[in-house]
Amino acid sequence: MRRPGFDEALVAPHLAFLDDLRAQGVLELSGGFGDRSGGAYLLHGLSGLEEARAIAMRDPLVAQGASDLTVHEWNSR
Repeated sequence: MRRPGFDEALVAPHLAFLDDLRAQGVLELSGGFGDRSGGAYLLHGLSGLEEARAIAMRDPLVAQGASDLTVHEWNSR
């Protein structure tokens, strides 16, 4: 979720980060919320929740403090 004072300049590095994850075969899907409050992405093929957290912490939006991060394990069918 975006924090107050969100820096739009971080969107391009964020998208490059997602493109890199996609190229690695780790990113399944991603997208922003309609109200522009934030977005979500789905990672797959990882060893567990801690690996997902470690990857997400490298997201420029998180690393630069522009967005708050929540990581959930999703048991889909």
